[in-house]
Amino acid sequence: MTDKKTKSVFKQGPISSEFIGTAIAKHQTKTSIGAHNIFLGQVRADVIDNKIVTAIEYTAYETMANEKFNTIREATFKKFDLTCMHIYHSIGTVKAGEICLFVFASSPRRKIVFKAIEYIVEEIKAHVPVFGKEIFEDDTHQWKANK
Repeated sequence: MTDKKTKSVFKQGPISSEFIGTAIAKHQTKTSIGAHNIFLGQVRADVIDNKIVTAIEYTAYETMANEKFNTIREATFKKFDLTCMHIYHSIGTVKAGEICLFVFASSPRRKIVFKAIEYIVEEIKAHVPVFGKEIFEDDTHQWKANK
């Protein structure tokens, strides 16, 4: 067991395009990288029972969720030849059209990052205890089920 503190992936509210752009720009000095790939999860304005989803309120037991994110991160580095990888997930309210999940992977080769991003996102959806409450236009809500 390590004493290293687990990094938090959570960002309060939506993940801004400025934050994403800055994260990408910071990697321009790492010249061994030949490919980046990103996944951006965006809140959809789904229509459910004739009501439009206007936002999702994300909650999590953050300590447990960050441990799961870290486990996925470590497994991904063992499985793929990545130079670096970053995951950011929103906590709190994110409106329809805003970004709630940002996954960023870099490698010397493109095929590796294509496969790695799909693996990471599927692992997050399957194993990380982050919960979304869909908020409707009439201020009612329901808990979101991952599909």
